[in-house]
Amino acid sequence: MGDGVIPADKKRVLDLYFLEHRAKVLDVAAFLDRYDRAAGDDHDPRMLALRKTIEVLQGDTPDRAKRVLELLSDVTAEPIESAPAKGATGAPEPGTAEWD
Repeated sequence: MGDGVIPADKKRVLDLYFLEHRAKVLDVAAFLDRYDRAAGDDHDPRMLALRKTIEVLQGDTPDRAKRVLELLSDVTAEPIESAPAKGATGAPEPGTAEWD
């Protein structure tokens, strides 16, 4: 069903996609368990953004995917002088417009 058509019946949606998404949720749960067992600072913006996305997922608004994408995207338009690490962090800094 990769044609972008969403079945109108909720049971059909569950029948088609439940196992795939069950595995993804278990993967996130395993990641959170590993993170919680690890030592170190618990205030990384990526983790804060991920926890905020979990709150969004628990809601019932129709735009969850859009809001999660916004929370996990850095939309900064201005280039920075130098990157603090190789690659993107995958989340904006807390206190920026994306968090509002």
